[in-house]
Amino acid sequence: MQEPTAPFCFGNSYAEELLDFYVECQPMAVQEPELLQFNASLATELGLGLEALVSQDLAQVFSGQTLLDGSRPLAQAYAGHQFGGFSPQLGDGRGLLLGEVAGSNGDRRDIALKGSGPTAFSRGGDGKAAVGAVLREYLIGEAMHCLGIPTTRALAAVATGELVYRERPLPGAILTR
Repeated sequence: MQEPTAPFCFGNSYAEELLDFYVECQPMAVQEPELLQFNASLATELGLGLEALVSQDLAQVFSGQTLLDGSRPLAQAYAGHQFGGFSPQLGDGRGLLLGEVAGSNGDRRDIALKGSGPTAFSRGGDGKAAVGAVLREYLIGEAMHCLGIPTTRALAAVATGELVYRERPLPGAILTR
């Protein structure tokens, strides 16, 4: 398959300025990604210029199989309270920051994958996501946005064509937000 022409280039201020707060990591390989949903209005708001890409190219980009110019996938490290106690070393167990873009209003926004496989912070988990959870997050984020409630919005949902194992086998997916 021919590589899509990059319509934009990622910036990476997090990787450049916070050297001790991340681990570089590549997204897991996905054999047959399929675009389930693409948020064209958000892509336009971000000034991404993705209109020329076909569905299969979008699936490759938003599953992490094709990394666009400037992309530098990394899992962020952080500390916080979890299960009633302070944990000094937590991090993105199934998320990868690809980079940032400047929107049409000048605001910088991170673009990240969720469910793209294990990272150094997965703590034994598979780093994957089920399609139901991905679509639920996509829909609820857009509903909240339409109600005027500030929230994280999703750019795309991509089926991985693989099963993830939770209580039972479920179809896998990756959310780009």
